Amino acid sequence: MTVDPKTYPRVGTQSFPETLPLADREVVLTFDDGPNPPTTSKILAALAKECVRATFFMIGQSAAAHPQLVKRMAAEGHTIAHHTFAHADLKKVSHDKAIDQIDRGIAADEMALNGKATTVPSTPFFRFPYFESTPALLDMLQSRRIAVFGADFWASDWNPMTPAQQLDLITGRVKAAGKGIILFHDTKGQTAAMLPDFLRYLRDNRYKVVHIVPPTAQSRPVSR
Repeated sequence: MTVDPKTYPRVGTQSFPETLPLADREVVLTFDDGPNPPTTSKILAALAKECVRATFFMIGQSAAAHPQLVKRMAAEGHTIAHHTFAHADLKKVSHDKAIDQIDRGIAADEMALNGKATTVPSTPFFRFPYFESTPALLDMLQSRRIAVFGADFWASDWNPMTPAQQLDLITGRVKAAGKGIILFHDTKGQTAAMLPDFLRYLRDNRYKVVHIVPPTAQSRPVSR
């Protein structure tokens, strides 16, 4: 699915009135806070096995530390998006510091991905840490045609639980919602362990995993 920031500047019903125009039984997989080699590598393997693609909202300092993993993610067809430089709560810092966190994060991600530090992102998708935004920051991102992603529901994988408990939680939320943007964290071992079973659940129950891309990239929804 091509997501044009001009048409969809802010999506995800946990934060905004609108979300992506998904059909019933369509989900978008998103992962925050990586890359983290021990867990991200397992998540990439699980996604590859089921032939699905996801969107990774990266922390700039982690991308800078692991550029080869960033390149691998892109080479395997995943969408590289942005999540600030150091995961600061942008509602708790000054407007100028918040913009610096956004721009440094984009620049670090772009350097890791393409070898060039720029604050104009290849993929204009951004997610606020903790979903904490301000009207001024939302307006600034919209003026730069950067889409802000919330989520429609999440795996709550910041809470300690077993992979089996997490699988039960997220499959229950998928059943209840029927469709939507799902938030995971690719830094969590329990998520990496749970993901193969979750992807099999989606396949066996005839859900489609929709891959989101910016307007300049080739649009190719992927499902199993």
